[in-house]
Amino acid sequence: MIYASDLDQTLIYSRRSMGVSEETPGLLPAEWIKGELSAYMSEVALRQLQALAEEVTFVPVTTRTVEQYKRIAIFQQDLLPSFAITSNGGNILVDGLVDQTWHKRVRARLMEESAAPEEARRLIEPILNTDWVAGERLCDGLFYAYVIHRDRMPLEAVMEKIEQLGRLGWEASIQGRKLYLVPSAVNKWDAVAYVREQVGGGPVLASGDSLLDRCLLDAADYAIAPRHGELYREKQRYPEQIPYRFTEQAGIFAANEIVDYVRTTHQALTGEAAS
Repeated sequence: MIYASDLDQTLIYSRRSMGVSEETPGLLPAEWIKGELSAYMSEVALRQLQALAEEVTFVPVTTRTVEQYKRIAIFQQDLLPSFAITSNGGNILVDGLVDQTWHKRVRARLMEESAAPEEARRLIEPILNTDWVAGERLCDGLFYAYVIHRDRMPLEAVMEKIEQLGRLGWEASIQGRKLYLVPSAVNKWDAVAYVREQVGGGPVLASGDSLLDRCLLDAADYAIAPRHGELYREKQRYPEQIPYRFTEQAGIFAANEIVDYVRTTHQALTGEAAS
């Protein structure tokens, strides 16, 4: 079995998103930025995941760039996955190195299916200003990440631009203080499907919290999402369109339930195969 999981607000949590104080028992440091501790992971979730990784193929799947992924100390020291998907599916790391076959395949698809990043940027540029946009980055030459003041964001204008971006083969996701603009040809599920080919197939269990994870959870054989984030909000609006299992808890300890679901699902599948 393959366990493919989003990272931020699914398995690891920033101080702002974890929902408990930093003094809460059961937290482990997960990431430092310029020497400052910036994210945590539940100790129970990590220990269970370490045990599971001996029996299943664990694949981190993140919108982070390659550089940002390598900043997460837990996945460089405590648990080293053979495969990691970064850049929202735009890059795949195999034992820490970029898979060049996938790299070339993604770039070819982009040329065929999506407008260039510069064209997408020009479309949204008229509504960008420093009142609500605090930072902008073109990530790995593939997609844009904006740091935003969400309470000041002109929602109606942004939603109108997102609809127009769809005609260019781009989509958007708002996650906390980040607005992502991503070409549809760069997505998490296609990268996971490629990894599945490399490991010889098998069922996929996926977890994630954002709209950029939706294609991954939609296509997986089993799926679970935490009780927070974009997918949970979509569940409240359109319950019939979001059929996934959700955790009982919100915040950082939702990861305990997620990893436990992976464990019990794997055990059930192993038992079925044995019988």
